Amino acid sequence: MANIILLGPPGAGKGTQAKRLVDERRMVQLSTGDMLKEAIARGTDLGKRVEGIMARGELVTDDIVIGLIEDKIAEGTDGGLIFDGFPRTLKQADALGEMLSRKGLSLDAVIEMQVDDAALVARISGRFTCGNCGAVYHDRTRPTKVAGICDVCGSHDLRRRADDNADALKTRLMEYYKKTSPLVGYYYARGQLATVDGLAEMDTVGAAIAKVLDRG
Repeated sequence: MANIILLGPPGAGKGTQAKRLVDERRMVQLSTGDMLKEAIARGTDLGKRVEGIMARGELVTDDIVIGLIEDKIAEGTDGGLIFDGFPRTLKQADALGEMLSRKGLSLDAVIEMQVDDAALVARISGRFTCGNCGAVYHDRTRPTKVAGICDVCGSHDLRRRADDNADALKTRLMEYYKKTSPLVGYYYARGQLATVDGLAEMDTVGAAIAKVLDRG
């Protein structure tokens, strides 16, 4: 069992690799966005607070996110935890470390998925997905076999994210480097950082992550 953070800019493949770890190792993926939606849908006290905050257009506080993580931990962590999208700042990293310590848990590795920005922009700009089954395609490297039809489920519902374009991605990358990249130095100084090539083939990235998890 291992508790890890996946670090990397938008489009680095964190979500893809997290899903593999969930499927292959029965780890629990803690994605901030998913936890917020789930809390609201379940109507918990914390969920009602979140719903009110979001309805007012305000930002959910770090304390609430930590509370959501604690709730998920209480449901069971036998396979280990994957933190995806949190922490994003040094303050959040401190808060997460303190909470894990209170729970008698450790953070075993922080895996940075390194990418070349220009290559990342090229990869993301051509990306589209199936709205029905979630299969991911790319104009150049992985087009559908039949134009406009999903290879997996046959759906015609192929979608592109509005911000999957070069200008929007550059803005998202700048936001990442300003706020989140200091975490790289933070965890390196603590001896917890490992790096993998985020632009390698999916299976190669998965093998590199597995090597980090199994080295202990």
